[in-house]
Amino acid sequence: QDNGFEQFIINYCNEKLQQIFILMTLKEEQEEYVREGIQWTPVEFFDNSIICNLIENSTSGILAMLDEECLRPGVVNEDTFLTKLNQLFATHKRYESKETQNARHVGLDWEWSLPARALTPLPPQVTYNVTGFIEKNNDLLFRDLSQAMWAARHKLLRSLFPEGDPQKLSLKLPPTAGFQFKSSVAMLMKNLYSKNPNYIRCIKPNDTKSAMVFTPELVLAQIRYLGLMENVRVRRAGYAFRQLYGPFLQRYKMLNPRTWPRWHGGDREGAEVLLQGLAFPAEELAFGHTKIFIRSPRTLFDLERQRQERVAQLATLIQKMFRGWRCRTQYQLMRKSQILISAWFRGHR
Repeated sequence: QDNGFEQFIINYCNEKLQQIFILMTLKEEQEEYVREGIQWTPVEFFDNSIICNLIENSTSGILAMLDEECLRPGVVNEDTFLTKLNQLFATHKRYESKETQNARHVGLDWEWSLPARALTPLPPQVTYNVTGFIEKNNDLLFRDLSQAMWAARHKLLRSLFPEGDPQKLSLKLPPTAGFQFKSSVAMLMKNLYSKNPNYIRCIKPNDTKSAMVFTPELVLAQIRYLGLMENVRVRRAGYAFRQLYGPFLQRYKMLNPRTWPRWHGGDREGAEVLLQGLAFPAEELAFGHTKIFIRSPRTLFDLERQRQERVAQLATLIQKMFRGWRCRTQYQLMRKSQILISAWFRGHR
């Protein structure tokens, strides 16, 4: 009910994680269909980039305004910080500020697409109490802690806190807590974007921590705020499997005598000829500019099953040919030896 600076930066990290989830599972997938020329009806979803930009914009974001207030000379408090936010985001669709009797408890409201706490559904608006934002963002403990660790004269501690060295003392102000957290989140996002992540979404079934008890309203709220409804709609309407024509043809060309053992045409034409011979329903397949799309996992499983059976047949054929070659070679060697021995024996006799 009372969210401060810590909950604010935690929610910011949640929004960034939700942003990469949206980008990789919804936006990129739908854009790929359009890019490949696949007939597709776009699924509407909420893009939370407007929220992330509201928080992290380097010139006019909430974190930037907070850092500016911390560095500004003169009287600085949460009231001046909140006043600046109210002026800057007066017309922003995702920002609200409510006046109360106690000016220190004026709230910052944003509509979130994620729950504010992990696995706990909350209303779409989260109110933040700005009390303590300035003090916690200044993070004066950072410099004092670094100097104390350096004074310990321990090699490991000194390597962890090189900025505590008095000879390297910088006149620059230490980075704020918000800046440090924003930098950490940026590094995390860079790492995640370079990977191919898989997601496990955990749903809290009830508030009493009881087994086999499901509260439909609670579960539905979490599914909505996690963006899973849109993801399910995209998955059901889309294609379960997609692959470039070259690797696809190389893997499955053994299933059609027209493409096995060698196909001398283009990769797309080869994939089309291959699948025509397998008699799959037309609605199960779609041919993009560079990729083949298969709608149902069942079709893909059937394709893999046929390939495994064909691999077994080809392995048997290879073994049969090898055994025949080995037997013929052995027979010819024995026959040659027998003729040579007979010739020498007749000559001797």
